[in-house]
Amino acid sequence: MQTTTFEQLQETLYHEKLSNGLSVYLLPKHGFSKTYAVFTTRYGSIDSHFVDKDGKDVQVPDGIAHFLEHKMFDKKDRDIFQEFSRNGASYNAFTSFNRTAYLFSSTDKIDENTKILLDFVQEPYFSDQSVEKEKGIIGQEINMYDDNPDWKVYMNLLKAMYQKHPINIEIAGTIESISHITKEVLYQCYDTFYHPANMMLLVVGSFDPEKMMHLIRENQAEKQFIDRKPIQRIFPEEPAEVAKPRVETTLSVGLPKCLIGFKEAENGLKGEALLKRELTTKLALDLLFGSSSSFYQRLYDTGVITESFDFDYSADPAYGYSIIGGDTPDPDQLLNELKKEIESVRETGVKQEGFERSKRKKIGLFMRSLNSVEFIANQFTSYMFNGTNLFSVVPVLESITKADVDQRINEHFRFGQMAVSIIRSTGQSE
Repeated sequence: MQTTTFEQLQETLYHEKLSNGLSVYLLPKHGFSKTYAVFTTRYGSIDSHFVDKDGKDVQVPDGIAHFLEHKMFDKKDRDIFQEFSRNGASYNAFTSFNRTAYLFSSTDKIDENTKILLDFVQEPYFSDQSVEKEKGIIGQEINMYDDNPDWKVYMNLLKAMYQKHPINIEIAGTIESISHITKEVLYQCYDTFYHPANMMLLVVGSFDPEKMMHLIRENQAEKQFIDRKPIQRIFPEEPAEVAKPRVETTLSVGLPKCLIGFKEAENGLKGEALLKRELTTKLALDLLFGSSSSFYQRLYDTGVITESFDFDYSADPAYGYSIIGGDTPDPDQLLNELKKEIESVRETGVKQEGFERSKRKKIGLFMRSLNSVEFIANQFTSYMFNGTNLFSVVPVLESITKADVDQRINEHFRFGQMAVSIIRSTGQSE
């Protein structure tokens, strides 16, 4: 078991790659009452085209990763929900564009709950009857998201930005696409993406790392896994240009919703290079549009934006984008003000004092976040799958200069890479 100590953060991380390929990370947090365990596979909604274990080129229905996540809780002769509940654990699972995670949190019986987590995820059981039943349940979920304005304005923006990459497809798929899912296809996807070599287990909280690693080793040694070649995912080549510069629709909303996205023209970064681009972009967003910026104060005071106004940057080796916006009575005024702000800062650069203040704020917020096992559990695997480490955030932030931010503003916030998604109230015209 390897040990890495991060002196600045006063954290010690234990890591071991088991013989079956599973990467195990343990982060003891002594003095904490709650422990989180997250079992994650690098498999999300975008992974619908791949080469299976038999070397066959496979295209599966959209939404299958999310469907599979739901079905993992179904077992022939045991009730996973009751097992966790009896042991006082809260449990959950989620599917994103690029990963599926299963997790529990508990203050007691950590060993027992860890075994339940490992066993139920590594013992699939799908039947024709249960698959058909699930289609109705997920169909209702899909309809719910279709009527959710915040989700709709977000997905419409991704569809406007991306022409071919499957990130422009709903995570849950469509009612039509999930109708083609069978137990055979579920097993095919499970066999491809749920091999331990494609998975990661993180345990963070109050436990003994030596005893926990021994428990995990023993649990995995009792199971048989056939060696697999590295997964070959197949993605279409995504053009640099956005699909549509502007998309509008109507739903029942009090105020119009407006999201503005900037799509990365070039991708392929991994590790620290990707982390630096992510953190530099987030600093730029904070300086341009954060609550301390003149842009935010001016537009908030005049009612152009509300407290819902926010921004974020998503980083992945295969894609990247910024999203800015929220509720606004005048989407076009917000868009025009945003363009003017970007053009102005491009000419002058960000102010050194503001840059230093924003960087100190980011470092401080991150350091405080490490007191939350929930934060660590939710962020850790995302960084690891991108080839970097959550605990590299502070040193990389410290290395970023004002010149890096100025350069990033010039290269990322290009209007040719911009798309806009607007939802107006039903009956409202432009």
